[in-house]
Formats: sequence, structure tokens, C-alpha cells
Amino acid sequence: MRSVSSKGSKVFLDLKLHDIPNTVARAVESAGRLGVQMLTIHLSGGGEMIRAAIAARANNTLLLGVTVLTSSTEETLREIGVQDKVDDQVLRLAKLGVDAGIDGVVASPHEIKLIRREFGDKIKIVVPGIRPSGAEANDQKRTMTPRDALEAGADYLVVGRPITAHRNPNESVAQILEEMS
Repeated sequence: MRSVSSKGSKVFLDLKLHDIPNTVARAVESAGRLGVQMLTIHLSGGGEMIRAAIAARANNTLLLGVTVLTSSTEETLREIGVQDKVDDQVLRLAKLGVDAGIDGVVASPHEIKLIRREFGDKIKIVVPGIRPSGAEANDQKRTMTPRDALEAGADYLVVGRPITAHRNPNESVAQILEEMS
């Protein structure tokens, strides 16, 4: 079996796995055999699912737990039966993941400081919803600039459409890097 990562590259497989524990465990095993370095699961799958994923992890795959999607709001949470504020739900799911042994969480930039206060450097924080100054938010509801997210304590930034939808992706990356420095 050939690895998905070539020499010098790293693969972040953002599948947001959420299924029965056995199914998630088999998917985590497969990703590990392929050489994936970072893989996401939904923490809302519960402790049993999270522990199965962790037990199935191979190699040095960094297992990340998704808390609340950056496109979600408190209204979204109410639609699915969660009455708490977004911050409270993010922290609840992060605690569930940390207690089960997760390596890090995926959370919007608005929750970085909350998570850092609670867990310090015990876990990695991966932050989507990153939008350079002047970029459109699109369907992201809880966004932040790259520099602000790093200053708040993010370990990894996820920047998608500001790069992929830009007329000149290389120019966009250069602007983002400049903004971060």
C-alpha cells in the first residue's frame, strides 16, 4: 500500500468522521496506513466513538476532535436540540475529547482563548474560519484574521476559499503570510 503523503508533505484529512465506534475505528486505521498525519472526528459522536478512534490510531496520526462547526450559531445548535451557548458546547465537547485522549480540537477562532485557558498546551488547537483582512466570510459565521488567531493561541490555521477562490492563489498566500508577520 502506498502512502498518500510524498516526501516532505503532510496530509490533513478533514473527514469529520462521525459514525458508530467500529466504523470510525476502521476509518482511522485506514487513514493511518495511508500515512495521514492529521485526521478529524466529530466529538459529538461521544466518548465510546472517540476512544475507539484513539485505540485504532496508527503511526503518529494526530487525532483532532471537531467541536462546533464555524458555520454554526446558537440558532443552529437550537435546531439540533442543544440549548447551550456555542462557547459552552465547544468547551463541553473539548472536555469530552480531552478526557478520552484526543490530541487536539478543531474550533472556531472565537473559542481559542477559552480552550487555552481550560487546557493550556495539553492539546493542539486547529482553527478554520480564518479570513484575511477584507476577505468575505462566505458561510463562515465565527471568523478571525490569521494574525489574530495566532495571537489568541492557535496551533494550526485552516485557510480554504480565501486561497482556492482567489484569482491568483499564490498572491493570496503571500498576502496571508505578510499579514501574519
